[in-house]
Amino acid sequence: MIMNNIKYIVVVLSALLSQQLVAQDTGDVLIKNGTVITITDGVKENTDLLIRNGKISQMGEGLTAGDNVRVIDADNMYVMPGIIDAHSHIAIDAVNEATDPVTAQVWVGDALNPYDVNVYRALAGGVTISHAMHGSANAIGGQCETIKHRYGVEDPEAMRMKGAMRTIKFALGENPIRVHGEGQSIVPNTRMGMEQVFRNSFAEGKAYAKAWKDYSSGKTKTPPEYSLQKQTMADIISGDIMIHCHSYRADEILMLMNVLKDYGVDKICFQHVNEGFKVAPELAEFGAYASVFSDWWAYKFEVYYSTAYNAAILTKNGVVTSINSDSRELIRHLYHEAAKTQKYGGLSDNEALKLITINPAIQLGIQDRVGSIEKGKDGDIAIFNKHPLSIYAVPQYTIVDGIVRFDINEDPIDMRIDVDPEEAVPAFMETLDHSEDDSCMQGVQGHHHSHSHKH
Repeated sequence: MIMNNIKYIVVVLSALLSQQLVAQDTGDVLIKNGTVITITDGVKENTDLLIRNGKISQMGEGLTAGDNVRVIDADNMYVMPGIIDAHSHIAIDAVNEATDPVTAQVWVGDALNPYDVNVYRALAGGVTISHAMHGSANAIGGQCETIKHRYGVEDPEAMRMKGAMRTIKFALGENPIRVHGEGQSIVPNTRMGMEQVFRNSFAEGKAYAKAWKDYSSGKTKTPPEYSLQKQTMADIISGDIMIHCHSYRADEILMLMNVLKDYGVDKICFQHVNEGFKVAPELAEFGAYASVFSDWWAYKFEVYYSTAYNAAILTKNGVVTSINSDSRELIRHLYHEAAKTQKYGGLSDNEALKLITINPAIQLGIQDRVGSIEKGKDGDIAIFNKHPLSIYAVPQYTIVDGIVRFDINEDPIDMRIDVDPEEAVPAFMETLDHSEDDSCMQGVQGHHHSHSHKH
């Protein structure tokens, strides 16, 4: 009898908990009286926004919803699309597979970490999506993962943005040269060696695709030996994977575009691209994208020369440009980084905000789902107390798929960077060693310590 009663209590509690979770996670929320910055259709004053089942359902005045729908009063607040970071390394277990110049067969998505507190902190900065990237130790690194910041889920699968375009990390310059040429005395040891790594890999991928085509058509009787690395290269050539390439110098950027032309590849976003302003017309003509820092350079020799006008120059030349973080700290205030383009380049409010919304969405191939406030798009929203380009702006709510994942009024102390000094026992403690912050070379520096820079 006791066991039966216990089982009954467990069943009842489980049912109640399940109902509670369903009520919380329905993806329904009504945002009232806000100034809605749509990005694609102007700014709407005193406007309501209704999200149903995780999708933007209605936008207008005087909207109502059922009793079970959470209502947020955004009077005197600004409602914008959730911020998107096109270059991040949060929520992944490992960043670099620094064992070979080409590791196209690996994928950071194999090891997502939903418990990474940096995801919550990104939410506190209005960021709803980030591009969790492989690092820059390899000329051709691993495939990346576009993640939704659904902090609180326990299943890594729930972090993935299903249906997002496949992406892969390439790298130019000092990082792969140092790791492989200087570190292991193998190609590439020079920038001309870098080009040959790309050409050889594309040639192998092209030949591999042809071998399978010949086998499938009956032209040959024996199938080629399966290679995930070569298949990935073939998928890049066919347009199924977009390249995101770590880059700084203009000469190398031109070199890679020439290689891609030879193999019919046209989907690429150059990352960092600090000297992009020198070749902005060429990038625009190729159709390449650029994801840049706002004003960050001179942290190593190959990037000693850049300008804070980079993003504006690229934008005005017709290059789809975004501003990224590559940092667990900078990701929290990308809206401030975007605002710098108004001082350095005179971009309009909408041009500046596009750098952290629709433009990175385009670079990740997800612009039909996120990046602007439009009916039918995902209910990914950031709400600010001031205009998001104001230095006084502070995010108040961050909503992912219609679910409030950050509420400044319910911000737990143990999620914060600094602990409460009055606590007898700190609720949260971080390591003081930040030697790998902001690092595309995370996990590699200790093995190749001739240089100590981080990107």
